[in-house]
Amino acid sequence: MADITYLTGHLLIAMPAMSDPNFARTVSYICEHTDQGALGIIINRPMDLSLGEVFDQLSLEVASPATASQPVLRGGPVQVERGFVLHDPGGSWDSTVAVSDTIHLTTSQDILGALARGTGPGRALMALGYAGWGAGQLEAEIGANAWLSVPATDALLFDTPFEARWAAAAGLLGINLATISPEAGHA
Repeated sequence: MADITYLTGHLLIAMPAMSDPNFARTVSYICEHTDQGALGIIINRPMDLSLGEVFDQLSLEVASPATASQPVLRGGPVQVERGFVLHDPGGSWDSTVAVSDTIHLTTSQDILGALARGTGPGRALMALGYAGWGAGQLEAEIGANAWLSVPATDALLFDTPFEARWAAAAGLLGINLATISPEAGHA
């Protein structure tokens, strides 16, 4: 069997032909990919919900209006009531995984308190829900030309406007998605 390349720390870019409404024109940051499956957070679907509204629901006082105004992302169709925070390293949270040297994922509520107080990580994205793939599922979808992948950049995760992320992620590969045919083929 050929060696499998795991995509932890990569971006998954939906191909233009992706018809699943959960994933059409999405960019997902892959937080974990093993032989057991994959977990990613969609990073370009802001919800009509701000971080400040989440803080209010949790009765957290907000120190920074800029932090409170950040949109919450629709991270994927699985466990949509569960929060995930992608952020810079630093701090000590109850449930954090280092995805890469520069990006961590925290799922415990203590990071939200720190963000509200202004003592959290310098850069953070909060999402509700995640995208999940079972064993071999993501590899099969990539083989069927559903996705492109590229190593993630911190600039794309934190600095690129949400509406520009799909094209910008493909641009990391030198690809203009507007010029790609929706028909798949294999050489």
